Formats: sequence, structure tokens, C-alpha cells
Amino acid sequence: MYNKIIMVGNLTRDIELKYTSSGMAIGKTAIATNRRFKTQSGEQKEEVCFIDITLFGRAAEVANQYLKKGSKVLIDGRLVYEQWTDQNGNRRSKHSVAVDTMQMLGGREDAPSGYSRPTPQPTPQPSGQQAPQSAPSGKPDIPEIDIDDDEIPF
Repeated sequence: MYNKIIMVGNLTRDIELKYTSSGMAIGKTAIATNRRFKTQSGEQKEEVCFIDITLFGRAAEVANQYLKKGSKVLIDGRLVYEQWTDQNGNRRSKHSVAVDTMQMLGGREDAPSGYSRPTPQPTPQPSGQQAPQSAPSGKPDIPEIDIDDDEIPF
């Protein structure tokens, strides 16, 4: 069988980091994803889905160090069915995502204080040679597309 989940969303709470007796890190949090759509009457609606996620090992430690509530992430993992008995003796269950890989999204403004991305340093050139010149505007030639967010199928 095939069990694969890929989601982009924002963390709904800070990472809860714990360690197993063998020393493996386990991080628990949740993400929120949203979907905008138009009803048959033309009214704009938004649907939000909250999903619990679990990170393991180094990914859990990195997430705990650099991510906070509201951070945007892309996760790739598998759906897991969890069952337990609550304090009242009732059987409880839920679906969550066990994360295999995680990618932090967003820019510097989304990074927590104290974290800065390294800036690339120019490569020294041997004497008599000049470094290649970049485009005059410093921006790549990317065509601008006039499209409304409602027209994007995802």
C-alpha cells in the first residue's frame, strides 16, 4: 500500500521536544492548512484543516531550534492512526502525520531572533582577472503573470 502525505502549512504551536530513553528526539506540534474556494452563489469561503505532526531525530531538534508558532513549513510523511485510553477509561483515537522530511519556508522576517542565514561571500579572483559581471538590474528575467489567487488550483 502507498501512504504518503505532503502538506504546506503554518505551525499552530511551538514544538514540544522530548527524548526517548535511548536519546532519540521526538518533536510534536500541529500545522494548519487552508483552502479558499467560491461557493455556487459566488461567495468566497475558507476552509481550515488542523493536523497533528510528529518529527523524529535531528529534524525534531532543528525544528525546535528554528521554528515557532506561525512558522511556515513543508512536510512530507505518512499518515498514522493513534489509539489510547484517556483518564476516564474511554478509548480515544486520531490520525496524525509522522514526518519523514521537513523544509522550512518563509524569509528572514519569519526567522526567530538570533538566527541569521549566512550571506554568500564573493570568491577571490587571481590578480589580473575580474569576477564575472551579473545582470545590470541584479534580478533574473522572470516574466510577471497576471493571475488571481482564486484561479490557482491548489
